Amino acid sequence: MIFDKLINYLKLDKQEFVFQFNSHPNYPSALAFSDTLNFMGVKNDAYELDKEYWNELPEEFIAIVENSFSLVKKSGNSYSVYSEKTKTLNQEELYNKSTNFVLLFEKAEKADNKLAFNFTPILYAIFAIILIYSLLSLQIYEAIFNLLSLAGVYISLEIFNQKFGNSSTVIGSICGVPTATQTVNACDKIIKQDKTSILGLKFSDFSLIYFTGLSVLGLFLPGTAYIVKGFTIVSILAIGYSLYIQAFVEKAFCRVCLLIISILIGQLAITSFFFQNLPFEIGTLLLIVILWVLIFSTVIYFNSILEQKEELQKSNAKNLRFKRNYELFKDQLLQKEKIEFQDTHTFSVGKKDARLRISIVSNPYCGFCKDAHKLVENLLEKYPDDISLQMRFNYIPERADEKYTRLISDLAHIYNNKTEKDFLNAVEEWFETKDEGKINILSGGVPTSENLNALIGMSTENSNAGLNFTPVFVINGYQYPEKYDREDIVFFVDELIEDEDF
Repeated sequence: MIFDKLINYLKLDKQEFVFQFNSHPNYPSALAFSDTLNFMGVKNDAYELDKEYWNELPEEFIAIVENSFSLVKKSGNSYSVYSEKTKTLNQEELYNKSTNFVLLFEKAEKADNKLAFNFTPILYAIFAIILIYSLLSLQIYEAIFNLLSLAGVYISLEIFNQKFGNSSTVIGSICGVPTATQTVNACDKIIKQDKTSILGLKFSDFSLIYFTGLSVLGLFLPGTAYIVKGFTIVSILAIGYSLYIQAFVEKAFCRVCLLIISILIGQLAITSFFFQNLPFEIGTLLLIVILWVLIFSTVIYFNSILEQKEELQKSNAKNLRFKRNYELFKDQLLQKEKIEFQDTHTFSVGKKDARLRISIVSNPYCGFCKDAHKLVENLLEKYPDDISLQMRFNYIPERADEKYTRLISDLAHIYNNKTEKDFLNAVEEWFETKDEGKINILSGGVPTSENLNALIGMSTENSNAGLNFTPVFVINGYQYPEKYDREDIVFFVDELIEDEDF
């Protein structure tokens, strides 16, 4: 399923979106699509809406047009539809080609970018340095040769990235969209179905190696002119091979491939007419061999790493789709004996009579409890009318020192005398700073002496239920399954809330 333009419009990480969408237990349903958008920070609501009510929809919405999730934008009496390609439809055409599914969304101001580091600025900076050096230090034809090499590197990198699922605006604009009789465009047919494999590398990978090597050798012109000229002559074989595959095997011409061929022909012409066959030393030849080996090895390394990552993502998607199945989760949750807490009101926040009751058994001095508290507090913030949350701190006076007792007393004072929001802020402040003095200031700045019997009784209940190690989640009386990570709870909250039998 292709929805590149929709993902780009929402400014989402395509790889992350596709991974989360594919791993959803209801993939490829509308529910899976909606849940994935929610997970990526795009709040949305899905509806089955008869066409007679579509005139009331906002200017932008998501619909299933021609079996593809598509962004629909009203423009006067027509509609612009963005999916794998952009098209304009009138109202009748849109209604005929769409299902009744409509998804209204709210774009997040700051979409999370999962990429650890963006190398694009560094790449552009290297290109700029090479180009400036070439213009200032080399002959004009040598500078043009280097410019063509950089263009080849850039296009080859775009192809290399696209091979591993990253969309490329540049390649897309060059290749265009499939025609009405095509399922894929000519570029995809040639590049993605490339059957060449030498040490795991495709024909397009050798393009990246070739142009990268020439970009480096071009910096040492005219001393490397003889070697560079030799490589451009050898490129005639690659040109012939590519044209043969396109014309006689696949019977389709790839525009981006033809662009690379044009670059190769341009470089061949420059070296043939302008480069002099200057002598070179054995040492220079040795350095050139080392250079090509390094570039070749680097491309093989990254190709192998990215292939492993891609295979791992596919495997993980299948595993997660199984693991995130709600019925499986519920089965695991109900396997343990139900815990009946008598005290369900001490340190309880949220909607008191909510169907979904989450208890977190923790200790203020527990190193792992910070993230667990943050997780359930985020759920409470997202579902304020559907979740009741109780913080069940383990407090045993005989084992607690004076600092712990003062801290618990201050938290109890805030809970009993201030607002729920003040209490939640105090808990968050504690796990962020671990500063008893700040909590005392939030409680009023004076020593407190709250009655802690309720907390002691609650801790005894925790102990009797075997909840001694923290943090632990208890959902409607059932201990959270050990087979699931705590963070997985976010995938099941909606169904837990709606499950009338739970």
